[in-house]
Amino acid sequence: MENLLRPIYQEYARNPNTLGIILIERKAPDSPITDNFDVVLFNVVDEAAIEWQEKHYELDDGNTVVMHSITDRLLRQWIDTNGYRKAIEWVVAGKTIFDRNEYVSRLKERLRSFPLEKRDLRKAMEFGKLIKSYTEVKDLYKSEHYKDAFTRMVHSLHYLARLAVIEKGYYPEVTLWNQVKKIDPEVYKLYDELIESREEIAKRVQLMILAADFAISRRAKVSAKHLLDIMNTKDGAWSYEEIKQSSGVRPYVLDLAAILNYLTDKGILLPVRIDTKGTGVYLRQYRVNRS
Repeated sequence: MENLLRPIYQEYARNPNTLGIILIERKAPDSPITDNFDVVLFNVVDEAAIEWQEKHYELDDGNTVVMHSITDRLLRQWIDTNGYRKAIEWVVAGKTIFDRNEYVSRLKERLRSFPLEKRDLRKAMEFGKLIKSYTEVKDLYKSEHYKDAFTRMVHSLHYLARLAVIEKGYYPEVTLWNQVKKIDPEVYKLYDELIESREEIAKRVQLMILAADFAISRRAKVSAKHLLDIMNTKDGAWSYEEIKQSSGVRPYVLDLAAILNYLTDKGILLPVRIDTKGTGVYLRQYRVNRS
């Protein structure tokens, strides 16, 4: 097949704008990692008018090929914010077929090392999603929508699992639970108990709410470190709008209110009342509890 592929990728390799090309082959009849194409060619370029382009090919031997061309800027954004998880697996597991100035080699090493500051950002992002999802579980359970609560709990455990993987210094993979089973058996056990238990759905959700509450609470401060570090850059309290306008929180701004409320409930943040013109009405601000 490589002979048939060569004319496709050599055209890109000759372009001085191309930084690297990675090849990923289909390993099974059903292949979500390749979107059921036989081959993925992942082409990273320095810059382009269209940051992500996709072309589909069919070869004489009947195999299908998809070529993704993406800018380095967008790829780095995906890596930092979990924008497109397959791309990370393509880089980590794919075969390098063109590498200008060791760009791909350095990229693979970066993914293996997962720098601490990037880890803190990703933890805050997953933590925000986890808090919102877990809150929905409790609300659905109290409303006796047990099947919906069960479905949302599965999502919550996925966020918890990704958080556990990131804490250990790895990027979450598409085959997440296989990864978690090796890295964090405790979190894997929660998922296994929810799915495999013979209890009625309502009882399973009830028990998992208690277990998840403990698991979330004990890692809250570490998970929110990115936000707490931002808030520690000045003395005194922050208004919600001040925090929201900080460029650092942009990747998780939609979950920011949920994070602030949770951290306040747990005493990690302290609420500060600011007088307004209304009697008995105060503007709420937040400061880090340093005690």
